[in-house]
Amino acid sequence: MKITDIEAIPIHPRLAERYDNPAGRARMGDIDCRMVFRVTTDIGIVGYGDYDWPGPPPPRSMLEPLIDRSPFDFMLADLNLGLGSALYDVMGKYLEEPAHKLLGQKVRDAGAVAAWTRPCSAEALAGEIRRAVDEGYRVFKMHTSPEYDPLAQAEAAADAAPDGFRLHFDFNGAGRTLGVLKPLAAEMERRYPIVGFIEDPLPRTDIDGWRRLRAQTTIPIVHGGGPALGGHYEMATGMADIYMLGGPIGDIVSRGMAAARANAQVIMQLTGGTLMKAMTLHLMAVLPTASAHSINLDDQYAEDITTKRIPVVEGFSPVPDGPGLGFEVDETMLRKAASNAPIEETRPRVIGILRLPNGRKVHTPRRPVPQRITGMEEGAVRGIDFEWWEDDGGPEFEDAYRRMKADAEARGQLVVD
Repeated sequence: MKITDIEAIPIHPRLAERYDNPAGRARMGDIDCRMVFRVTTDIGIVGYGDYDWPGPPPPRSMLEPLIDRSPFDFMLADLNLGLGSALYDVMGKYLEEPAHKLLGQKVRDAGAVAAWTRPCSAEALAGEIRRAVDEGYRVFKMHTSPEYDPLAQAEAAADAAPDGFRLHFDFNGAGRTLGVLKPLAAEMERRYPIVGFIEDPLPRTDIDGWRRLRAQTTIPIVHGGGPALGGHYEMATGMADIYMLGGPIGDIVSRGMAAARANAQVIMQLTGGTLMKAMTLHLMAVLPTASAHSINLDDQYAEDITTKRIPVVEGFSPVPDGPGLGFEVDETMLRKAASNAPIEETRPRVIGILRLPNGRKVHTPRRPVPQRITGMEEGAVRGIDFEWWEDDGGPEFEDAYRRMKADAEARGQLVVD
């Protein structure tokens, strides 16, 4: 069996209906941009994989070295995750076996899964938590953002969720010190048991800071992957309780097995649609300590390119057992998703409004940088909030937009009223 062709197909699947509003359109941005890899072979087997991909398609030079080669030449290879998934889809279909049988010994039949969204207000987060509960999730990942108060978000989440539900806060790493994180983590632990995970609380090079924070709190500390120091070294220092995996399939398996040797739990974050979630579950099936949740993006879309979606029951999804990734692609849906215009090309103009605790407002043509405005670190300002004002065609918006643009050029990109 030889590879005869590889196509990289940009798609823009329609997002979930809950994002069909000014705040949703503005904050979701390029989340509807994915790349589907279609691998064709000389015996008629076709494999598919997908991955989130906000940029232009990959150059042919990335794909051509695989042509006229066996897909089995690229097991555990250092390839884009979407392309690697498509190759495993081909290999599994050829052998009539699920992809996990080509990755290692199966140790579980299901994987824990988390819902997700981009940073939003406490009110919007509460709505997201309620929909996640209704959809069967037990964990929700949320990135913190300097435009919002994380304690207000935690309180809103706690009010919306049932007992046992867990919030995974990603603090995004850079720009914080223990002076802010220690009291913030202590307050979350004391008041909001829903906070079940804290990811990247400090810069990843501040190993001592991570270890000191970890010693203070019982909330598990998550290292968010993308290792700055090689991955295995961070694990050896004990800077976190849980380590996140992503990247090429070979790297995921290598680091996942190393984590198992160290008895360190891992979280999987592989973002795409149904096909990528399927690949994630195949990897979770063979990695001994992949017992924490996975984060995908399949809960973001109202439609996908597969004939079936992956169910969520009591916080977990079953490992697929069909050949390859275990899901068939609907070519009609693939063509439709490829013909859609991306959100970035269709959304109206917006004005960002940052609300400060004292009632003042900052208007900006893009997301503001509150740390520059207040002089304080992210997470240190209680009561801060943010909203988008979308162009409604009225004269009030037009006048405000004109004044904002003029003042932004003169005052460093912001207007304070």
